[in-house]
Amino acid sequence: MATYVVMEPPRLRERADTTAFIRDGFSWLGFLVPPLWLVWNRLWIEAGLTFVVMGLLSMLGEKLGLGLAGSLLSLLVSFYVGLEGQGSRIAALRRRGWHEWGVVEAGGLDDADTRYALEAEALSDDVPPPPRIVPDAALARPAQMGMALGLTHIPGKP
Repeated sequence: MATYVVMEPPRLRERADTTAFIRDGFSWLGFLVPPLWLVWNRLWIEAGLTFVVMGLLSMLGEKLGLGLAGSLLSLLVSFYVGLEGQGSRIAALRRRGWHEWGVVEAGGLDDADTRYALEAEALSDDVPPPPRIVPDAALARPAQMGMALGLTHIPGKP
């Protein structure tokens, strides 16, 4: 069984049409072709950084005559994208205002959609939504102005 993170769009009326299901796990395409996989998933900054880092590692390996070591360093970048690519997709959706509905375990994407629809319908019957695990930046207290000395300064206290 695979685990899918269910992300809902910021506007409630679009919820049924555009809910995103992101499979939590290793991404083989992200491992094999990292920059292309990142571009396909609209992670533009991450794709550019990956392309630049892989290019620099390749040039550094060629210039210093590292050969196999340069290729292994580039392979580490690919391995990182394979492991953390799905987490980057979730983080990008959060930055765009999407929120995490929850996690669904299912055998495939269609089963995950069905389970989400059934659970969302059951939760809509006068049950308050579960508490957010990740704090929302909009709910953070405003920045305190004043002089700060070190890490222990508390504004408003002498």
